[in-house]
This record gives sequence, C-alpha cells and structure tokens, in this order.
Amino acid sequence: MRSSTNLCGSFSDNGSSAIQTVRSMFLNRLDAAHQLAKALKKYQGQQPLVLAIPRGAVPMGLALAKALKGSFDVVLVHKLCAPLQPELAIGSVDETGLACWSPDANALDLQAPYLRAELERQMQTLKVRQKQYRQLLPRAEVKDRLVIVVDDGLATGATMQSALRATRQQGPRHLVCAVPVASPRALREVQALADDTVCLLAPEDFMAVGQYYRDFAQVDDAAVLAMLAGQARS
Repeated sequence: MRSSTNLCGSFSDNGSSAIQTVRSMFLNRLDAAHQLAKALKKYQGQQPLVLAIPRGAVPMGLALAKALKGSFDVVLVHKLCAPLQPELAIGSVDETGLACWSPDANALDLQAPYLRAELERQMQTLKVRQKQYRQLLPRAEVKDRLVIVVDDGLATGATMQSALRATRQQGPRHLVCAVPVASPRALREVQALADDTVCLLAPEDFMAVGQYYRDFAQVDDAAVLAMLAGQARS
C-alpha cells in the first residue's frame, strides 16, 4: 500500500492540510538531510539502504544512512537536458540505458537527432561515474531490502523517476522516495512509483529547487569521490 507524507500542508493525497513542521528554507543539504531523517524516523532500526542520486544528494544520503542506522550506496541516473537550458530536464536515463522522457521534450518540439545525441552524452557521463564510483564503493544488494532513494529536490522529477524504476527492477521489499522539496507536479508523478513518499515542502509557487536552500553550492565529482572513499574506509 502506497503512502505519502508531506509535512507542510501544501499538498496531500487526501486534500487535508497538515501543520507546518519545517522551515520554508533549508540552510544547506545537510540541514535538509537532518530534517528528512526526523520524518523518516519510523525506518530507523530496520537497516534501510539509502540510495543517493549523484551528485547533490550524496552528502544527504550519507547523513541519512548514519541517522537511520542504515547503509549507503548511490543509484546512477542522469537527467537529459534541454538544448541551451542545462537545468531543464526533458527526461532521464539510468545506467542500463533505459530513458524516460518528460512531457517537456514534446512541448519543446525537440528533434530525434538531438534526443539521440543527448542520450549518448549522458550515458557516457554515467559510464565514467560507474567506473569511478564502483572502484571505491561496491554495489549494494537491493533485493528484499527496505530502500530509501533520496535527492536534494524535485523540479520535474525526471531523475527520481528513473532512480525509482531502476531500483524497483532489483526487487526491494519496500521502496521509499525521500526529498526535502518538490514541485507539486513532480511529487504526484513520483508517488506512483514508490511505496512511501516523504516530502517536507511542496509549495504551489515552486520555481526551482535552489530557491529553498540558503547554500545550494554545486557538489562536484571530486567531492563525491572523496565522500565515497571515506565511506569505503568506514
């Protein structure tokens, strides 16, 4: 049975409004992770596997895994970008090459040659990350486990959709989507793919994930590799 937790009252499945229990802005990704950990407390002690979507969610996933007394890994997916608008996702792809296209791809009337080239470009990025990351952190077993997939926020929700689909194919016992903030549309779309969805903020006037963080500095590849190396040593 699917369930959804939205702690702000701006969106809910049953139309009811909850009391606001989080600030309208996060200090940074670690602050968002600590607030998410409180909302996910029911999973503490159940040895959850926390899967972070690189790159931004990696520090969040590590903090969540520690708070929930679980284990950590990454789920390799990448958004497919609109031409001249790298922040606009027109879809996403997982490391197996399975692509999910968003309605924005049709709305922009993008031609097949561009779509093929963008898919190939992001697959090359995933192949590089797969090689780098797996040298440091072996892939965790997902089958029959409680799995929490985390990202730092959902604008279109494209990458989270790919991450949830890719994870579902591996047979988790219970699949959770956890994000600090999401657009209402993205939240609705990911809810259908998870057994439980936990979102702290889903404002109707959502414009971009970064507007809900005081510090939303980019997490680069070097930082991710350093974090994964530290995790491998722990």
